[in-house]
Formats: sequence, structure tokens, C-alpha cells
Amino acid sequence: MKNSLIKRSITKVIKKSIGLCIVLAFAICGVVVTSLIPPQILKYIIDNNLVPKKSDHLLMPAALYIGVIAFTGIFDFVKEAVLTIMGQKITKEIRMEMMEKLERIHAMFFSTNSSGTVVSRFINDVDAINSLFTSGIIGMMVDCFKLIGIVISIWIFSSRIGMITLLLLPAAYGMTRFFQKRMLKAQIENRILVGRLNNHISESLKNIQMIKAYSKESYMEEKYKKCLLDNYKTVEKVNFYDSVYSPFIQVTRTVVIALIVVLSSKQLDFLGISLGMVAASIELISNLFAPIENLGMELQNIQQAISGIKRINDFNSEPEDSPKKYEKRAETIIQNREEVHLSLHNVTFQYEEGTEILKDINLSLKPKERITFVGRTGVGKTTLFKLILGILEPTKGMITINGVDVYEIPNSQKRSIFGYVDQSFPLIKGTVAEQISLKDESITREQIERAIDFAGLKAYVEALDNGLDTHVVSDTLFSQGQKQLFAIARAVVTSPPILLLDEITANLDSITEEKIVSVLEKASEMYTILSISHRLSTMIASDTVVILEHGRVKNAGSPEVLLESDAWYRSHIALEKLTWS
Repeated sequence: MKNSLIKRSITKVIKKSIGLCIVLAFAICGVVVTSLIPPQILKYIIDNNLVPKKSDHLLMPAALYIGVIAFTGIFDFVKEAVLTIMGQKITKEIRMEMMEKLERIHAMFFSTNSSGTVVSRFINDVDAINSLFTSGIIGMMVDCFKLIGIVISIWIFSSRIGMITLLLLPAAYGMTRFFQKRMLKAQIENRILVGRLNNHISESLKNIQMIKAYSKESYMEEKYKKCLLDNYKTVEKVNFYDSVYSPFIQVTRTVVIALIVVLSSKQLDFLGISLGMVAASIELISNLFAPIENLGMELQNIQQAISGIKRINDFNSEPEDSPKKYEKRAETIIQNREEVHLSLHNVTFQYEEGTEILKDINLSLKPKERITFVGRTGVGKTTLFKLILGILEPTKGMITINGVDVYEIPNSQKRSIFGYVDQSFPLIKGTVAEQISLKDESITREQIERAIDFAGLKAYVEALDNGLDTHVVSDTLFSQGQKQLFAIARAVVTSPPILLLDEITANLDSITEEKIVSVLEKASEMYTILSISHRLSTMIASDTVVILEHGRVKNAGSPEVLLESDAWYRSHIALEKLTWS
């Protein structure tokens, strides 16, 4: 775990909780020491009181026996309480470190990892690591100390019983290693399958309306059953090894105790020990197998934690966004809207090596120019927008605004340069005003009101019970069209000079679409607008239309010129008119 996220988190917690660590060490010592005393007291009671039948002094040893057991319970309670507190602190610190990592992680990570997989790492894997401290490695350390103490105590009673005990330990270790390898493999498989299962549930809930509309319930159910069955098989493996391990230990313990009783009998008298020593040895042997049996459960928790640690360390090793070199504020890039020059210089991009999504894109936009990107689905239009926003970095080439590489602009400054609108409007917990500002304290009330008015939502918002201060408790407060208008208001609230519109009218009826298009027509007078349109006949008025095909610019020009010169563009316009007539 050298220089790992988990090591950093544990180190931070230990430094902040020195007092708890001291209490934990004291409690562990108390548990180990007090657990070894009762057999010694039992030997004394039998040899000095019960065998000679002297009950005069039995009360004090009996009280001491009960008292020591009570202290063992107290020490064990303190140990578990401190472990729980420390475990929760470590869990919190790990999740905080992971969230900070998530903020720095490269956007390409989200192209290859589903939300369910990421959530599984934050929840299931971290919980597994928590068990490493609450019932894993510390418990194993305590049990190992108990084993050492028990072996020493037994050896003091009888070297022959001590030899028998020592012969048992390698067998127990071999059995532990046998199960360890198989349980670790099963646990890693289980973690992967839990992530897939979570992702399937997340996707089902996200697309539930589409699933019902297209009667795909049975398909999703079968897919869910398969994920569940695969996960069940891995859990079954872990449970099988665990269920076999415990009975094996119990049977071995019974055989060893029976052997000690037989060897201590008057007929054989092989061990040559007193009756008190026999009773104490039996209790110690029982106590010997108890920690060995516990090791099985602790081993399972440790295997879960190891698989969780591996996945979290893999997450921690994911590439991060490179530090942004441009440190000046956005106002120095764009001093007025008449000087916005967005340029794409030989932009090539690939998610995977050897598969180019975009290739050699060269474009130059004038201030307040309106440009629309069209093309078949999967041609790379949305990817191009992510590159323009500086979310993704071109594999080759560069995208600049007034000569500054957009990828080198800090994300905190981009909202004052770009306004982005797509088909969805993710809600946050908060008021209507906070849906627009996203709780950015630098955005004033006046800016929010101006954005609401610009989007044509002023009358609707004023009709709400508390206006802009109305708390949004569910997405049913707004219609689909209103959500799209709110998305526009969110994009323009900082008055960025460039708007990017990603198929924002794709899921709207014609009346709502006309209203939104009219708002965007108004916006086109003040902003440089880049849009992606799925329907050529209803896109906002554009100065230039860029046709993408196979990741390249196939053609570009004004709508009028393309209507005459480009057969693909002309045929799609005609087809849409025929479809919607």
C-alpha cells in the first residue's frame, strides 16, 4: 500500500486519534492477559479445593474466577467500541480522499466505467475495508496473541501436551492458507459482479419509462437474473469454504480433547498431570481452537478487504487531468463579445488507441457566429463538444479561444466562457434559484432573475408559492419543456459568450420545440452558438452547417449553399418534411 490512498487515510486518522490508539492497545493487552487467567484459577480450585474436598476457601477463588471473566468482557467491549470508532473515521477519510480523487480524475475514466461500478467502489469496497479494522486484522492479531499465550500456558502444565499443541498449529496454518487462496479469488469475483449488479439496477431505474414504453421488462428481468445468479455463485463459493472450515476445526478440537482425557486416565497416565491440570488444559485447548475458528471469519473479512483495497488502489492509480497551465482569469481571455475567436486546429481524438472518433477537424468561428453540426448518430458530435468545453483533451491538435488552449483553462473559470445545454436538466437539492446558480455564491439574485426572464419562465416562477425561493422536492414541479428552458437559464446566467446546444429539442413536442427555438433565436443575437441538431428542418437559423461523416468534416457551408450542393443534406431535409407533414 506504498503511497496509496488507503495508507494516507489510515495515517491521517492515527495521527488525529493517538489517545484512542493508546486505549485500543491497552484493551487488547487486557483481553489477551485476562483470557489466560481463568484456566489457572480453575486448576487451583480443583487441585486445592475440590479434589481434597476443602470448601472453606472456595468462595474467594470462585469470585476471582467470575471477576476475571467480567474484566475480559469489559476489555473486549472497550476494544470493539474503539475499533468501531476508528473504523468509521478511517472509512470517512477514505471516502473523502476518493471524492477528491474523483474531482481530479480524467474524464476518459467515465467513458469506460459505469456509474454503478463507481458507486460500488465508494460503498461496497470501502465497507469491506472498514471490516478490516472492526473485525479483521485487529481481531486476528488478538487471536494470534491468545494462541501464543495459550501454548505457553499449556507447556507450563505439561510439555507433552505442549508438543501436541505445537503439532496442531502447522496443520491449522496449512488449512488457513488453503482456504485463503480460494476465498480471495471468490471475493474479487464477487466485488466485480456486485458492481455489475449495481450498474444494472441504476440503468433500469434511469430508463424505467423507456423500458415500460417498449415492453422490455422481461428482457431487463432476465438480464438482472443472470447478474444475480453470477453474483450468487461467487457468494456461494465463499460460504462453502467458510462452512467447511468451521466444522473441521470443531471436530479437530473434540478429538484433541478426547485424546487428552484418555492419555490422562489412571489406566494410561501418560501425561502425568493432576486433575486440575487436565481441566485447565481442556479449557485452554478449547480456548486454543476458539481463536483458530475465529480466524476463519476474520480471514473472510480480510479477504473482502484485500479485494476492496485492490479495487480502490486501482481507482487511485487512474490518470488525472493534467494541471491547468493557464492561471489568468477568464476576463483576460475574452474582454468583450466582439472578440471571441474559437478555433479548432487539426483536432484528432480517440478513446482507444487505433480507433479515431474524430480526425483532422479544422474550423474557425467568428464572434456571434451560429454554427450547427449535423451527421449520423455516433459520428462524434457530442465528443466534439466535450473537446470544445475542455473536458476531454485532443489526442492530436488543439482547440483555442483567442489563442488560449481551452484544455489549459481551469474548470472553475469555464462557466464564464461556456454555457452548455443538453437534453437533460439534472436537479439538485435546493430552491428554484439554486437550480440556476448551482449554489455558486458569485452569481447574484439579479443575474438569476435576468436568466429566468430571458428563458421565458418569469411568469411561471412568480406563480409558485415562494417564487425563486420555492424548494424543488421532485422533478414533477416542471414539465419537460420547462426543464429545457431552465437548462437554458442555467447556461446563460453568467452571460458566457459561447453557448453549446446538444440536441436540446430531441424529446419535445412541436409546440414546446417552437417556444425553445424562439428563445434560442433571441440568444443568437448575443452569443456565439454551436448546436447539434437531430432534425435539420427545425434547427435554429445558422450561418454555417458542418456535416460530419466518419469523424471528418464532409462538407460545410450555409444552409442555402448545402441545400443546392450536398445530396445528403438535401435528401434529409426532404425526408423530414415528408415525415412531419
